[in-house]
Amino acid sequence: MFDRDFSTPDAQAKTERPLAVIFDLDGTLLDTEPLYTLSAQRVAARFGKSFDWTLKSQTMGGDAEFGAELVVRTLGLPISPAEYLSERYAILRQLFLETSAMPGAESCVRALQSAGVPVAIGTSSYAELCDLKWTNFPWISSIGVKVCGDDPEVKARKPAPDIFLLAARRLGVAPERCVVFEDSPAGVTAAKRAGMRVVVIKARELDAALVAHADRVLNHFDELDYALLGL
Repeated sequence: MFDRDFSTPDAQAKTERPLAVIFDLDGTLLDTEPLYTLSAQRVAARFGKSFDWTLKSQTMGGDAEFGAELVVRTLGLPISPAEYLSERYAILRQLFLETSAMPGAESCVRALQSAGVPVAIGTSSYAELCDLKWTNFPWISSIGVKVCGDDPEVKARKPAPDIFLLAARRLGVAPERCVVFEDSPAGVTAAKRAGMRVVVIKARELDAALVAHADRVLNHFDELDYALLGL
């Protein structure tokens, strides 16, 4: 199914073919990261503060509560992390009505499915927001294994490995035989902690050094060499 030359720092993994692919959602399959940025900027601007990429890079892809605490503390916002999240979620519920797919994401997912490769989604985003985001994308909705950040079996969100380990378990594939597609530093760390190989679809604004621990760093899906995935 896959070839054996997928680069990895793990010597044992080099001898074993990956058998499944796990996709992050935000910024990987769906172009929602700009919406998260916009919602955070709107909340911060209400208090005369600025939410920039330096701060975003520390919060993207990870635990929402941790990110909220960091933003409130760093910007000195006169609201609690819970109030910040509530206000931001209200904005996101409207913004997600206009969600678009990342270029090349659908083709990648369909190519894998057509080749019989098991695929899953592993995201820190909560199920309520996930349902809003992928409702207009049948190619995402049809993916059978989807692990969201508030899944009762997830004890800790990214950068902890729980989400990816749970996705692998539900796929019935050993973690070291999985390849993860991610876009965030927290997501790469989570996948590596799970013992998986990682391909990053990097946002233009993100410092490449923050995802240097990935096995591949691409600017978009069109740069993916499908021979690496045995297609």
